[in-house]
Formats: sequence, C-alpha cells, structure tokens
Amino acid sequence: MNIGNLSFNSNTSGIVLMGILNVTPDSFSDGGHFFHTQDALDHALQMIEQGVDIIDIGGESSRPGAVSVSIDEELGRVIPIIQAIRQYSQIPISIDTTKSVVAANACEAGANMINDISAMHLDVAMPQIAANCNVPICLMHMQGTPDTMQIDPQYDDIVSEIIDYFNYAIAKAIAAGIKKENIILDPGIGFGKTVMDNLCILENLNEFKSLGYSLLIGSSRKSFIGHLSNMDMELLNNPNIESRQDGTLATIPISIEKGATILRMHDVLSARRFIDIYMHCRCKLTC
Repeated sequence: MNIGNLSFNSNTSGIVLMGILNVTPDSFSDGGHFFHTQDALDHALQMIEQGVDIIDIGGESSRPGAVSVSIDEELGRVIPIIQAIRQYSQIPISIDTTKSVVAANACEAGANMINDISAMHLDVAMPQIAANCNVPICLMHMQGTPDTMQIDPQYDDIVSEIIDYFNYAIAKAIAAGIKKENIILDPGIGFGKTVMDNLCILENLNEFKSLGYSLLIGSSRKSFIGHLSNMDMELLNNPNIESRQDGTLATIPISIEKGATILRMHDVLSARRFIDIYMHCRCKLTC
C-alpha cells in the first residue's frame, strides 16, 4: 500500500490506520495524557504493537476554542517524541501542524508526512516547505479557525463548498511543486460543522473521493457521536469522551465504502480489529 512515496508494508487491507498522539496539555480527548516524552513514547510503542500504520503527532490543540501556541513551544513538544520514536522504529510518522517551520523541522527529525488542518492557508510558506520535503501532505477543510470554527457554522451547500475549497488548495499545492500523488484530502469532520453537516459529509464522501486523491477521515470521538447517542446531552458540560469510541467504530464502514483511504483514530486496538474483521468479511462476501 503506497500513498505518494510513503509505503505501508504491513497493511494488506488497503486501509491505512492512523493513530493519534497529541503531545499537548489541552487536546479535546487525550490532552495531558502524553504531554511528557516518555509517556508519549510508551503510547507510540503500544500503538505500534497494536498494528497502527502511521502515527500522527500534534503539538498544538485544534479542539473548538483552542488558541495557537508559539513555534518554539510546538517544536519543543513534537521534535523530542519524533526523535525518541526513531530510536525504536521506522514506523511512518505524520506531523500535525499548520506551521511550516514545525513541518520542516519535523521532517528533518524523521517525520514522513504533513497533516495541515488549514490546508496551507495559515502559513504562506507551507506549500514550498511541503514541496521541498517531498512528503505526502493532507489538506483539511475547516470553516474559520479552531477558536472560532464552532461558533454557528453555516453553509449553503456544504459538499460543493468543500469541493471548491479543495480545488483551490490543490491548485496552490501543485503550483508550489507538490506532486499530485502526495496530496491527501480531509473534509474536516467536526471542524466548523454541525451534527447534520458531519452526517452529510459521511454520506457524500464519494463526492470528495471523485476528485482523484487519497481521502483521510477523522471521525474519532468527535462531539457529533456523543450528540447522536445522547451521551453528551446526558452529561451536559462534562462529556465522557472515551464513551464515544463505540460510536466512532460505527463510522468506519461508511467511511470505507464511500472511499476513505486513511482512518485517523484514538483507540488503535479496537479500530485495527474492526477494520481487519470488516475487510475480511467484506472480501468473503464479494469474492
């Protein structure tokens, strides 16, 4: 399984499982859990044992209402864990950042992919850095910024508006010299979206896939899952984030059937088991 120049040797299902590793004090699901390098390394090695295909490392929270951190602070969070993982494994690593300096340093330290939630909109140097690094880059749709995105998001036609956004970002990427095969698209579930917006995105993933690029879906533990199952409403302002995991697994089949290539997940073990069994059954039913 290849995406651009990135190879996933252990994957035979055609689905890439991306494990989330937030080295932040304030991410919505696991903020503070892996803030220290040793804790982060232990979790990374555990995900590798559980069958993750790529680890996505982020040093700046993108939860609703989050504010930006400095370049130095972000570098101080992500570079040590990338270097630590590289002492033990050559597992593919993605750097989750909107900052070109962080992306460049992360790739130099051993990262193999850039995951930019702003689709290169927040840093004018990111397209050239991504082209120079010659690694896959994920371009995500977001309405607004993390500190404003969930304040009354509205669309006239969410699918066509995301497609227009993607076409603009793709053109900018190709103009900078980023290879087409290195472009990944993410419609940005939970980033400036209502519950119904998120459901509409899942139902219409094939429309984004038709653009001709690998598709990443990040539905893991998002608030719409809690709302649909009444979990968050029962707990009001103190939702049990981990209780959304069962609902997260329910988003996997439609994501795969509608064309997703990469699934970004918090709980690697349950996602790995679900994907492997689902793909095995799917093959038996169609072969």
